[in-house]
Amino acid sequence: MQDAMAAHSQRVGVAVTRRTAILAACSTLAFPGVARATETIKIGQMAPLTGPAAEAGLRQVNGAKQAMEVVNAAGGVLGRPIELFVEDDLSTNPGGVLAFSRLAGRGDLVGFLASQRSTLLHAIAPDVQKVAKPTVMAGTDPTLTRLGYRWMFRVRPNDRYSARVIADFGTTELKKQKWAIIHSTDAFGVSAVRTLTEALETLDTKPVLTQGYTNQQPDFTPTVLAIKQSGADVICSYFTFENDVALFARQLRQLGVGAVWIDSPTITFTTTLKLAGSALHGTYGVTDFAADANSEARAFADCFEQLYKEKPDVGAAWTYDGLMVLARAINQAGSTDPEKVRSAVLAIRGFKGVEGEYRFDEAGDGLHGYNIVKNENGRIVFDRHIEFPD
Repeated sequence: MQDAMAAHSQRVGVAVTRRTAILAACSTLAFPGVARATETIKIGQMAPLTGPAAEAGLRQVNGAKQAMEVVNAAGGVLGRPIELFVEDDLSTNPGGVLAFSRLAGRGDLVGFLASQRSTLLHAIAPDVQKVAKPTVMAGTDPTLTRLGYRWMFRVRPNDRYSARVIADFGTTELKKQKWAIIHSTDAFGVSAVRTLTEALETLDTKPVLTQGYTNQQPDFTPTVLAIKQSGADVICSYFTFENDVALFARQLRQLGVGAVWIDSPTITFTTTLKLAGSALHGTYGVTDFAADANSEARAFADCFEQLYKEKPDVGAAWTYDGLMVLARAINQAGSTDPEKVRSAVLAIRGFKGVEGEYRFDEAGDGLHGYNIVKNENGRIVFDRHIEFPD
């Protein structure tokens, strides 16, 4: 892993002039001075670099690297450059536990970028508590910031908000009443279906079908047939992995199901769009990152595409914002002391990231709204942003 990262660093060095120009054009930061100190501020990142989420994992690393380079070009943190150390979580919970253990075992990291998978975050949470250093994460299970994990900070909105957006959009605007809910049986999916069902109940709507599936499902035919037989006119789904979304989408079309489909952010992921192609045309997504949602998102997306020759998605966006949040907090704290940095993160208000404007609450949630987007012939088109005061 270290050899692979070193090789990648060498390739970055060859194109340093072009990258510097791109990053300078993209940066809106105003950190004072230039990072000149040789001692670095070290941040650890765990990402799925192998396994079913490997392609998405590389995008997560690139988002964090882009943020690192922007911060360093703008003066660094406390006058010191940031250095990123990455461990492969293997796209599994045991792999995630091992990856975090390896990072924490270094002893010289001041903070961490963890994962966007809720089930993995529950697995590493006890170790995060023991290490007691700021850990930015992106799992959307609402309970992750309600179980006393004082060192976890979420840089994505949780599914209490997505459920409310999905339920209101589907029933009030699309005028759909017969809901089929399809969900992963992992922590993310189980929590999400519970919050959506509660949101629908407030609108006097009860699903006609609720069905779970196991991640890495080889065949969704029984699920699709159940939807067809239920008479559902709208499908809401919560998928963890992109390849599951793609398979479901293809079989949904092959078996002639014409219900409106609204999905969680996974339906907007770059890998999902590549795998599913035209099977996703006309679908809706409720997502935290949309390139046209705000000027910060647009600038980030343009820069990412110039640097990496592909469009960014939620995975790249949250790691970018996550590192920016850590950098901002360390500068505000004037120290790398964990308690001071923790307090500085919780004090962040009005920080305009690429995923939205951050205002952390006492539980560690930084964002409180979602975007509605539509897949129009393979292009993700922003419709609107819905922000919640609570």
